[in-house]
Amino acid sequence: MKTVMNPRLMLIASMTIFGTLGIFVRNIPVSSGELALYRAVLAALLIAVFLLLTGQHIPFANIKKEVPLLIASGVSMGINWILLFESYKYTTVSVATLSYYFAPVIVTAVCPFLFKEKLTGKQIVCFVMSTLGLVMITGIGDVGGGSDFIGILFGLGAAVFYATVILLNKFIKNVEGIHRTFLQFLAAIIILLPYVMLTSGVTLGNLNSIGWANLLIVGLIHTGVTYCMYFSSLKELPGQKAAILSYIDPLVAVLISVTVLSESMTLWQAAGGMLILGFTLWNEISPQAKD
Repeated sequence: MKTVMNPRLMLIASMTIFGTLGIFVRNIPVSSGELALYRAVLAALLIAVFLLLTGQHIPFANIKKEVPLLIASGVSMGINWILLFESYKYTTVSVATLSYYFAPVIVTAVCPFLFKEKLTGKQIVCFVMSTLGLVMITGIGDVGGGSDFIGILFGLGAAVFYATVILLNKFIKNVEGIHRTFLQFLAAIIILLPYVMLTSGVTLGNLNSIGWANLLIVGLIHTGVTYCMYFSSLKELPGQKAAILSYIDPLVAVLISVTVLSESMTLWQAAGGMLILGFTLWNEISPQAKD
């Protein structure tokens, strides 16, 4: 089957759409747990319909050993969403996103312990400078309180669980692309449903037309369609090119935060964000890789 869209354009489009998530989440007046649940349900339904229409079957017989990993990664994905949405409530979209993008730094720090990889001098420098960037975002000498700091903590919590998803996926070898995404969404639903029932409950009846429109966009477009585009493009692109293009997401989020939402950002926070994104990107660029 021929690819409908160029993989590079698919990744650019998916990263751009991901970057606009915050502006839609702000217009959905439900709890973070509820929003994460609805996001997973809508995306899973959309992918299920796609799988049925295209006649694709999930090879359950071949993936039995990896089911625990899929469940763990799906649960981590659900918790990751809850914490990210909470972060949006307490701080600006730009600061929440930059805190969230500390995830690759966490992966770099953990990989030597999980995969017996040795940290290079370059990786150590990138880790230290990215951590400095995070300190600058939190506010030098003023990290003891305030809603911004709470939002940053939620963003870092989301980064930890996003890093967990990335690391768990490294162990999943026999489930590819859209099948993996679908099963992870199902796992997220399994953990999010009881959580929502025990906390906020279902409050969909309180949504107005704007809330419903934004919820459908987040669930169907930002999650269902965009995740499929993202994983489809990753299969076709070299890792380095994919890593570079993935930074479109936080850049778009910051631009929207400042220009559309009119959220303020201090010079220190902007500089800290540049350190995180710049050194994380440099860490992912291999000097010998050419494309």
